[in-house]
Amino acid sequence: MIEFVLVHGGWHDGSCWDDVIGHLEKAGHRAFAPTIAGHGKAADRRVNHAACTASIVDYIVEKDLRDFVLVGHSYGGTIIAKVAEAIPDRISRLVFWSAFVLLDGQCLFDETPQNVAVSEEGARRSGDDTYLPPFEAVRDSFFNTVSYEDALRYYQRWTPQPMQPFRDRLDLKKFHGLTIPKSYLLSLEDIRVPMPDLSWHPRFSNRLGRFRFVTMPGDHEALFTNPGLLAQKLVEAGRR
Repeated sequence: MIEFVLVHGGWHDGSCWDDVIGHLEKAGHRAFAPTIAGHGKAADRRVNHAACTASIVDYIVEKDLRDFVLVGHSYGGTIIAKVAEAIPDRISRLVFWSAFVLLDGQCLFDETPQNVAVSEEGARRSGDDTYLPPFEAVRDSFFNTVSYEDALRYYQRWTPQPMQPFRDRLDLKKFHGLTIPKSYLLSLEDIRVPMPDLSWHPRFSNRLGRFRFVTMPGDHEALFTNPGLLAQKLVEAGRR
């Protein structure tokens, strides 16, 4: 049995993992999916990256979770890196699923320069420093393996994303020195970062040093579009 803590990406909340958790539990595993502070419906979105990280650390400590696999999806990769700095002794393995692995001193926007202008303009117009991209902008880059109708249905579960956590520069010196085992899981049809020199693998995966590499067919939103296969691959990535 493997115990997982699943950390979502931008525009999501913990409920996005519900179907994946169902498959993991059916296979005899346990999984928890906290919502990052400032995310989800009716959240107070006035958060920075440190507050987001603290919310996951607090969740883990309050539940006294230990010897678990910590999974981060997309932006969630930046969260689990800082969580690992805070509570390394509780974590058996880190799994980055199509996730950002930042260098020391970087912010997420450094790795998505093509998105900064439109995101900042959206945040300015929002009134609460958040941005929700229109469906047309993400249909082919996030939900590219499913029908238009299914893509729209999944997109409707998104909520506006606080922008400050994307701007905050992270001190990651401690993270890059951690010896916690690491895996990188890549969805092969994931074109969330479409430019070849900014691809998920090997650009981000190689920053982990030694890591287990696992692949699966699927897009960036496989937690919606193929949760059964994603659950299988998380087990493969998270096993000892």
